[in-house]
Amino acid sequence: MPERAINDIDFNLSEQLILSIRLGTDGFSFTIHSPSNKQPEAFLHKEGVSSLPFIDNLKQVFSELDFLNHPYRQVRILLVSPRFTTVPLNLFDEKQMEPVFDYNYLRIENEIVLYNVLKENDIVLLFGIDKNVYQYLIEQYPQANVYSHITPLIEYFSGCDYGAENNFSRKMYIALHEQSMDICCFEYKRPIFINSFEYQHIDDCIYYILHIWKQINLNQETNNLYLIGTMPDKERLLRELKRYILHVYAIKTNDKILF
Repeated sequence: MPERAINDIDFNLSEQLILSIRLGTDGFSFTIHSPSNKQPEAFLHKEGVSSLPFIDNLKQVFSELDFLNHPYRQVRILLVSPRFTTVPLNLFDEKQMEPVFDYNYLRIENEIVLYNVLKENDIVLLFGIDKNVYQYLIEQYPQANVYSHITPLIEYFSGCDYGAENNFSRKMYIALHEQSMDICCFEYKRPIFINSFEYQHIDDCIYYILHIWKQINLNQETNNLYLIGTMPDKERLLRELKRYILHVYAIKTNDKILF
């Protein structure tokens, strides 16, 4: 679907459109699209001011961008953060989600815990978000759905038919970003490892990937590794991984993952 400028959209029809907001360390990204796919997707990225607190950057963006003040059919908010953990769906208790999260992370000041239910994967994903950020966004869009950035990746990767001839074998999927990567490993649709890592050098990525590959007992000759996204020197990463893992594939996809 071709991209076009946000300003080209007819906002008299905004209540027929879906707004997605990505909250990242590198700023804020916005997409607007029609669920009928008749209207091309529009995209805008806005960098924050490094000297300002996150909540102040967020408020400034909302004061500058008029299209954020329109009503939408649906609003999706995606928080990019490595502070998440999973629990089996059949063991999930909303009253216990904060103690479970606190067992995995030392709580940051003013942090609250939200959750996403992934029924197809039989898990619930817990994640932390700043209370002021959450309250401000819900004040703007009371109907908004808030997701961890890893949630749509889990749903997307577990539904992929890459290597369909061997769907029940274990697979590793990696989403590459400029300074971080998300690693999702599955046995069929069951997640067996989910985590995010920041990196400074390609060697960091190679170490993390190979360490996890060994940790969850993947086979160098029979299990597959798939990568999507971009990063500096991606070709070198692929070359190095292929020295140790037989089946390494770079995925080019036009599928619309929620950011």
